[in-house]
Amino acid sequence: MISIICVYNNKRTLQNYLLKSLSEQKTAFELITIDNTENRFTSAAAALNYGAKQATGDYFLFVHQDVDLCLDSWLSRTEEISDSLPNLGVAGVAGLSENGATLRERCKNTITHGLEAKVWGNPIKEPELVQTVDECLMIIPKPVFDLVQFDEAVCKRWHLYGVDYCLSIRTEGFDVYVIPQSIYHRTGQSAIRHSTFLKSLPDDAYFDTLGRLIKKHKNRYRWIHTSCGSWSTSFPLVLQKAELTLKYAVGSVIVRN
Repeated sequence: MISIICVYNNKRTLQNYLLKSLSEQKTAFELITIDNTENRFTSAAAALNYGAKQATGDYFLFVHQDVDLCLDSWLSRTEEISDSLPNLGVAGVAGLSENGATLRERCKNTITHGLEAKVWGNPIKEPELVQTVDECLMIIPKPVFDLVQFDEAVCKRWHLYGVDYCLSIRTEGFDVYVIPQSIYHRTGQSAIRHSTFLKSLPDDAYFDTLGRLIKKHKNRYRWIHTSCGSWSTSFPLVLQKAELTLKYAVGSVIVRN
C-alpha cells in the first residue's frame, strides 16, 4: 500500500487536483494531509517529516497539492513499477540525468505542466536512473525513509529538499529513478521559468538553501543537477548566480522584443 503525504496551503487547489484524482483510484491507499494554511510549518522538510511519522504504507508518496494523477490505475501501476526497481531509494516522475550537455537534454519525465499543459524535458518509456528528481512527486520505500529523512537543517524553507534527499540517498548506496507514470502538475514554475526565460529568477531562499546543499555534498558531487539548472560544487555560487541573472536578463529582452 502507498501512503500519500501532502502539505497544502490552499484547500481549493488540493481538492481540485490531488484529492479529485485520488478519489478516482481503484486501489486502497493511505492519505495524510498536512494543513499549512496558517503557516504552521516553515519548511517542506519539517512538514513532510511530520507527515511521514504518521504513515504506515510500504511506500511513501510525497506529492504537491496541485498534481493530478491522470489515471485511475496510477497508484496500483506505480506500486508495481516500484516493486520491480532494484536497489530503489527514490523514484519520481521528473528528474535530471547526469548525462547530457544541456538542461533540456538532462530532463527526463512523462509529465505535463502549467496552464497550457506543456511537456517538460524528454519523455521516457522505461524507468531510468537519474541523479535527482523534482519535488512535485517523490516515491520512497518506507525502510529507506526510516533510514534517512528530509534534512531540516539544510532545507530550511521550501526548496531543494528532494534534490538533497536524492543526493543523500545515493551516498548511502541507493539508486534514484524516474518512472514513466504521467501526471499533470499545474504549477511547474521552475521548469517554465528556465525553459523560456520568463518572469524571475529563483528567489533568495533558493540560493540560500543551495549554498548549504553544495557545502554538504561537494566532496562527492562535482555538479548538482536540478530543474532550475546545474550547479558546480567547486565554482563560487555567487558567480553562478550572477551568470544566471545575466541569462535571464538577456532572455527577458528577447521575450519582450
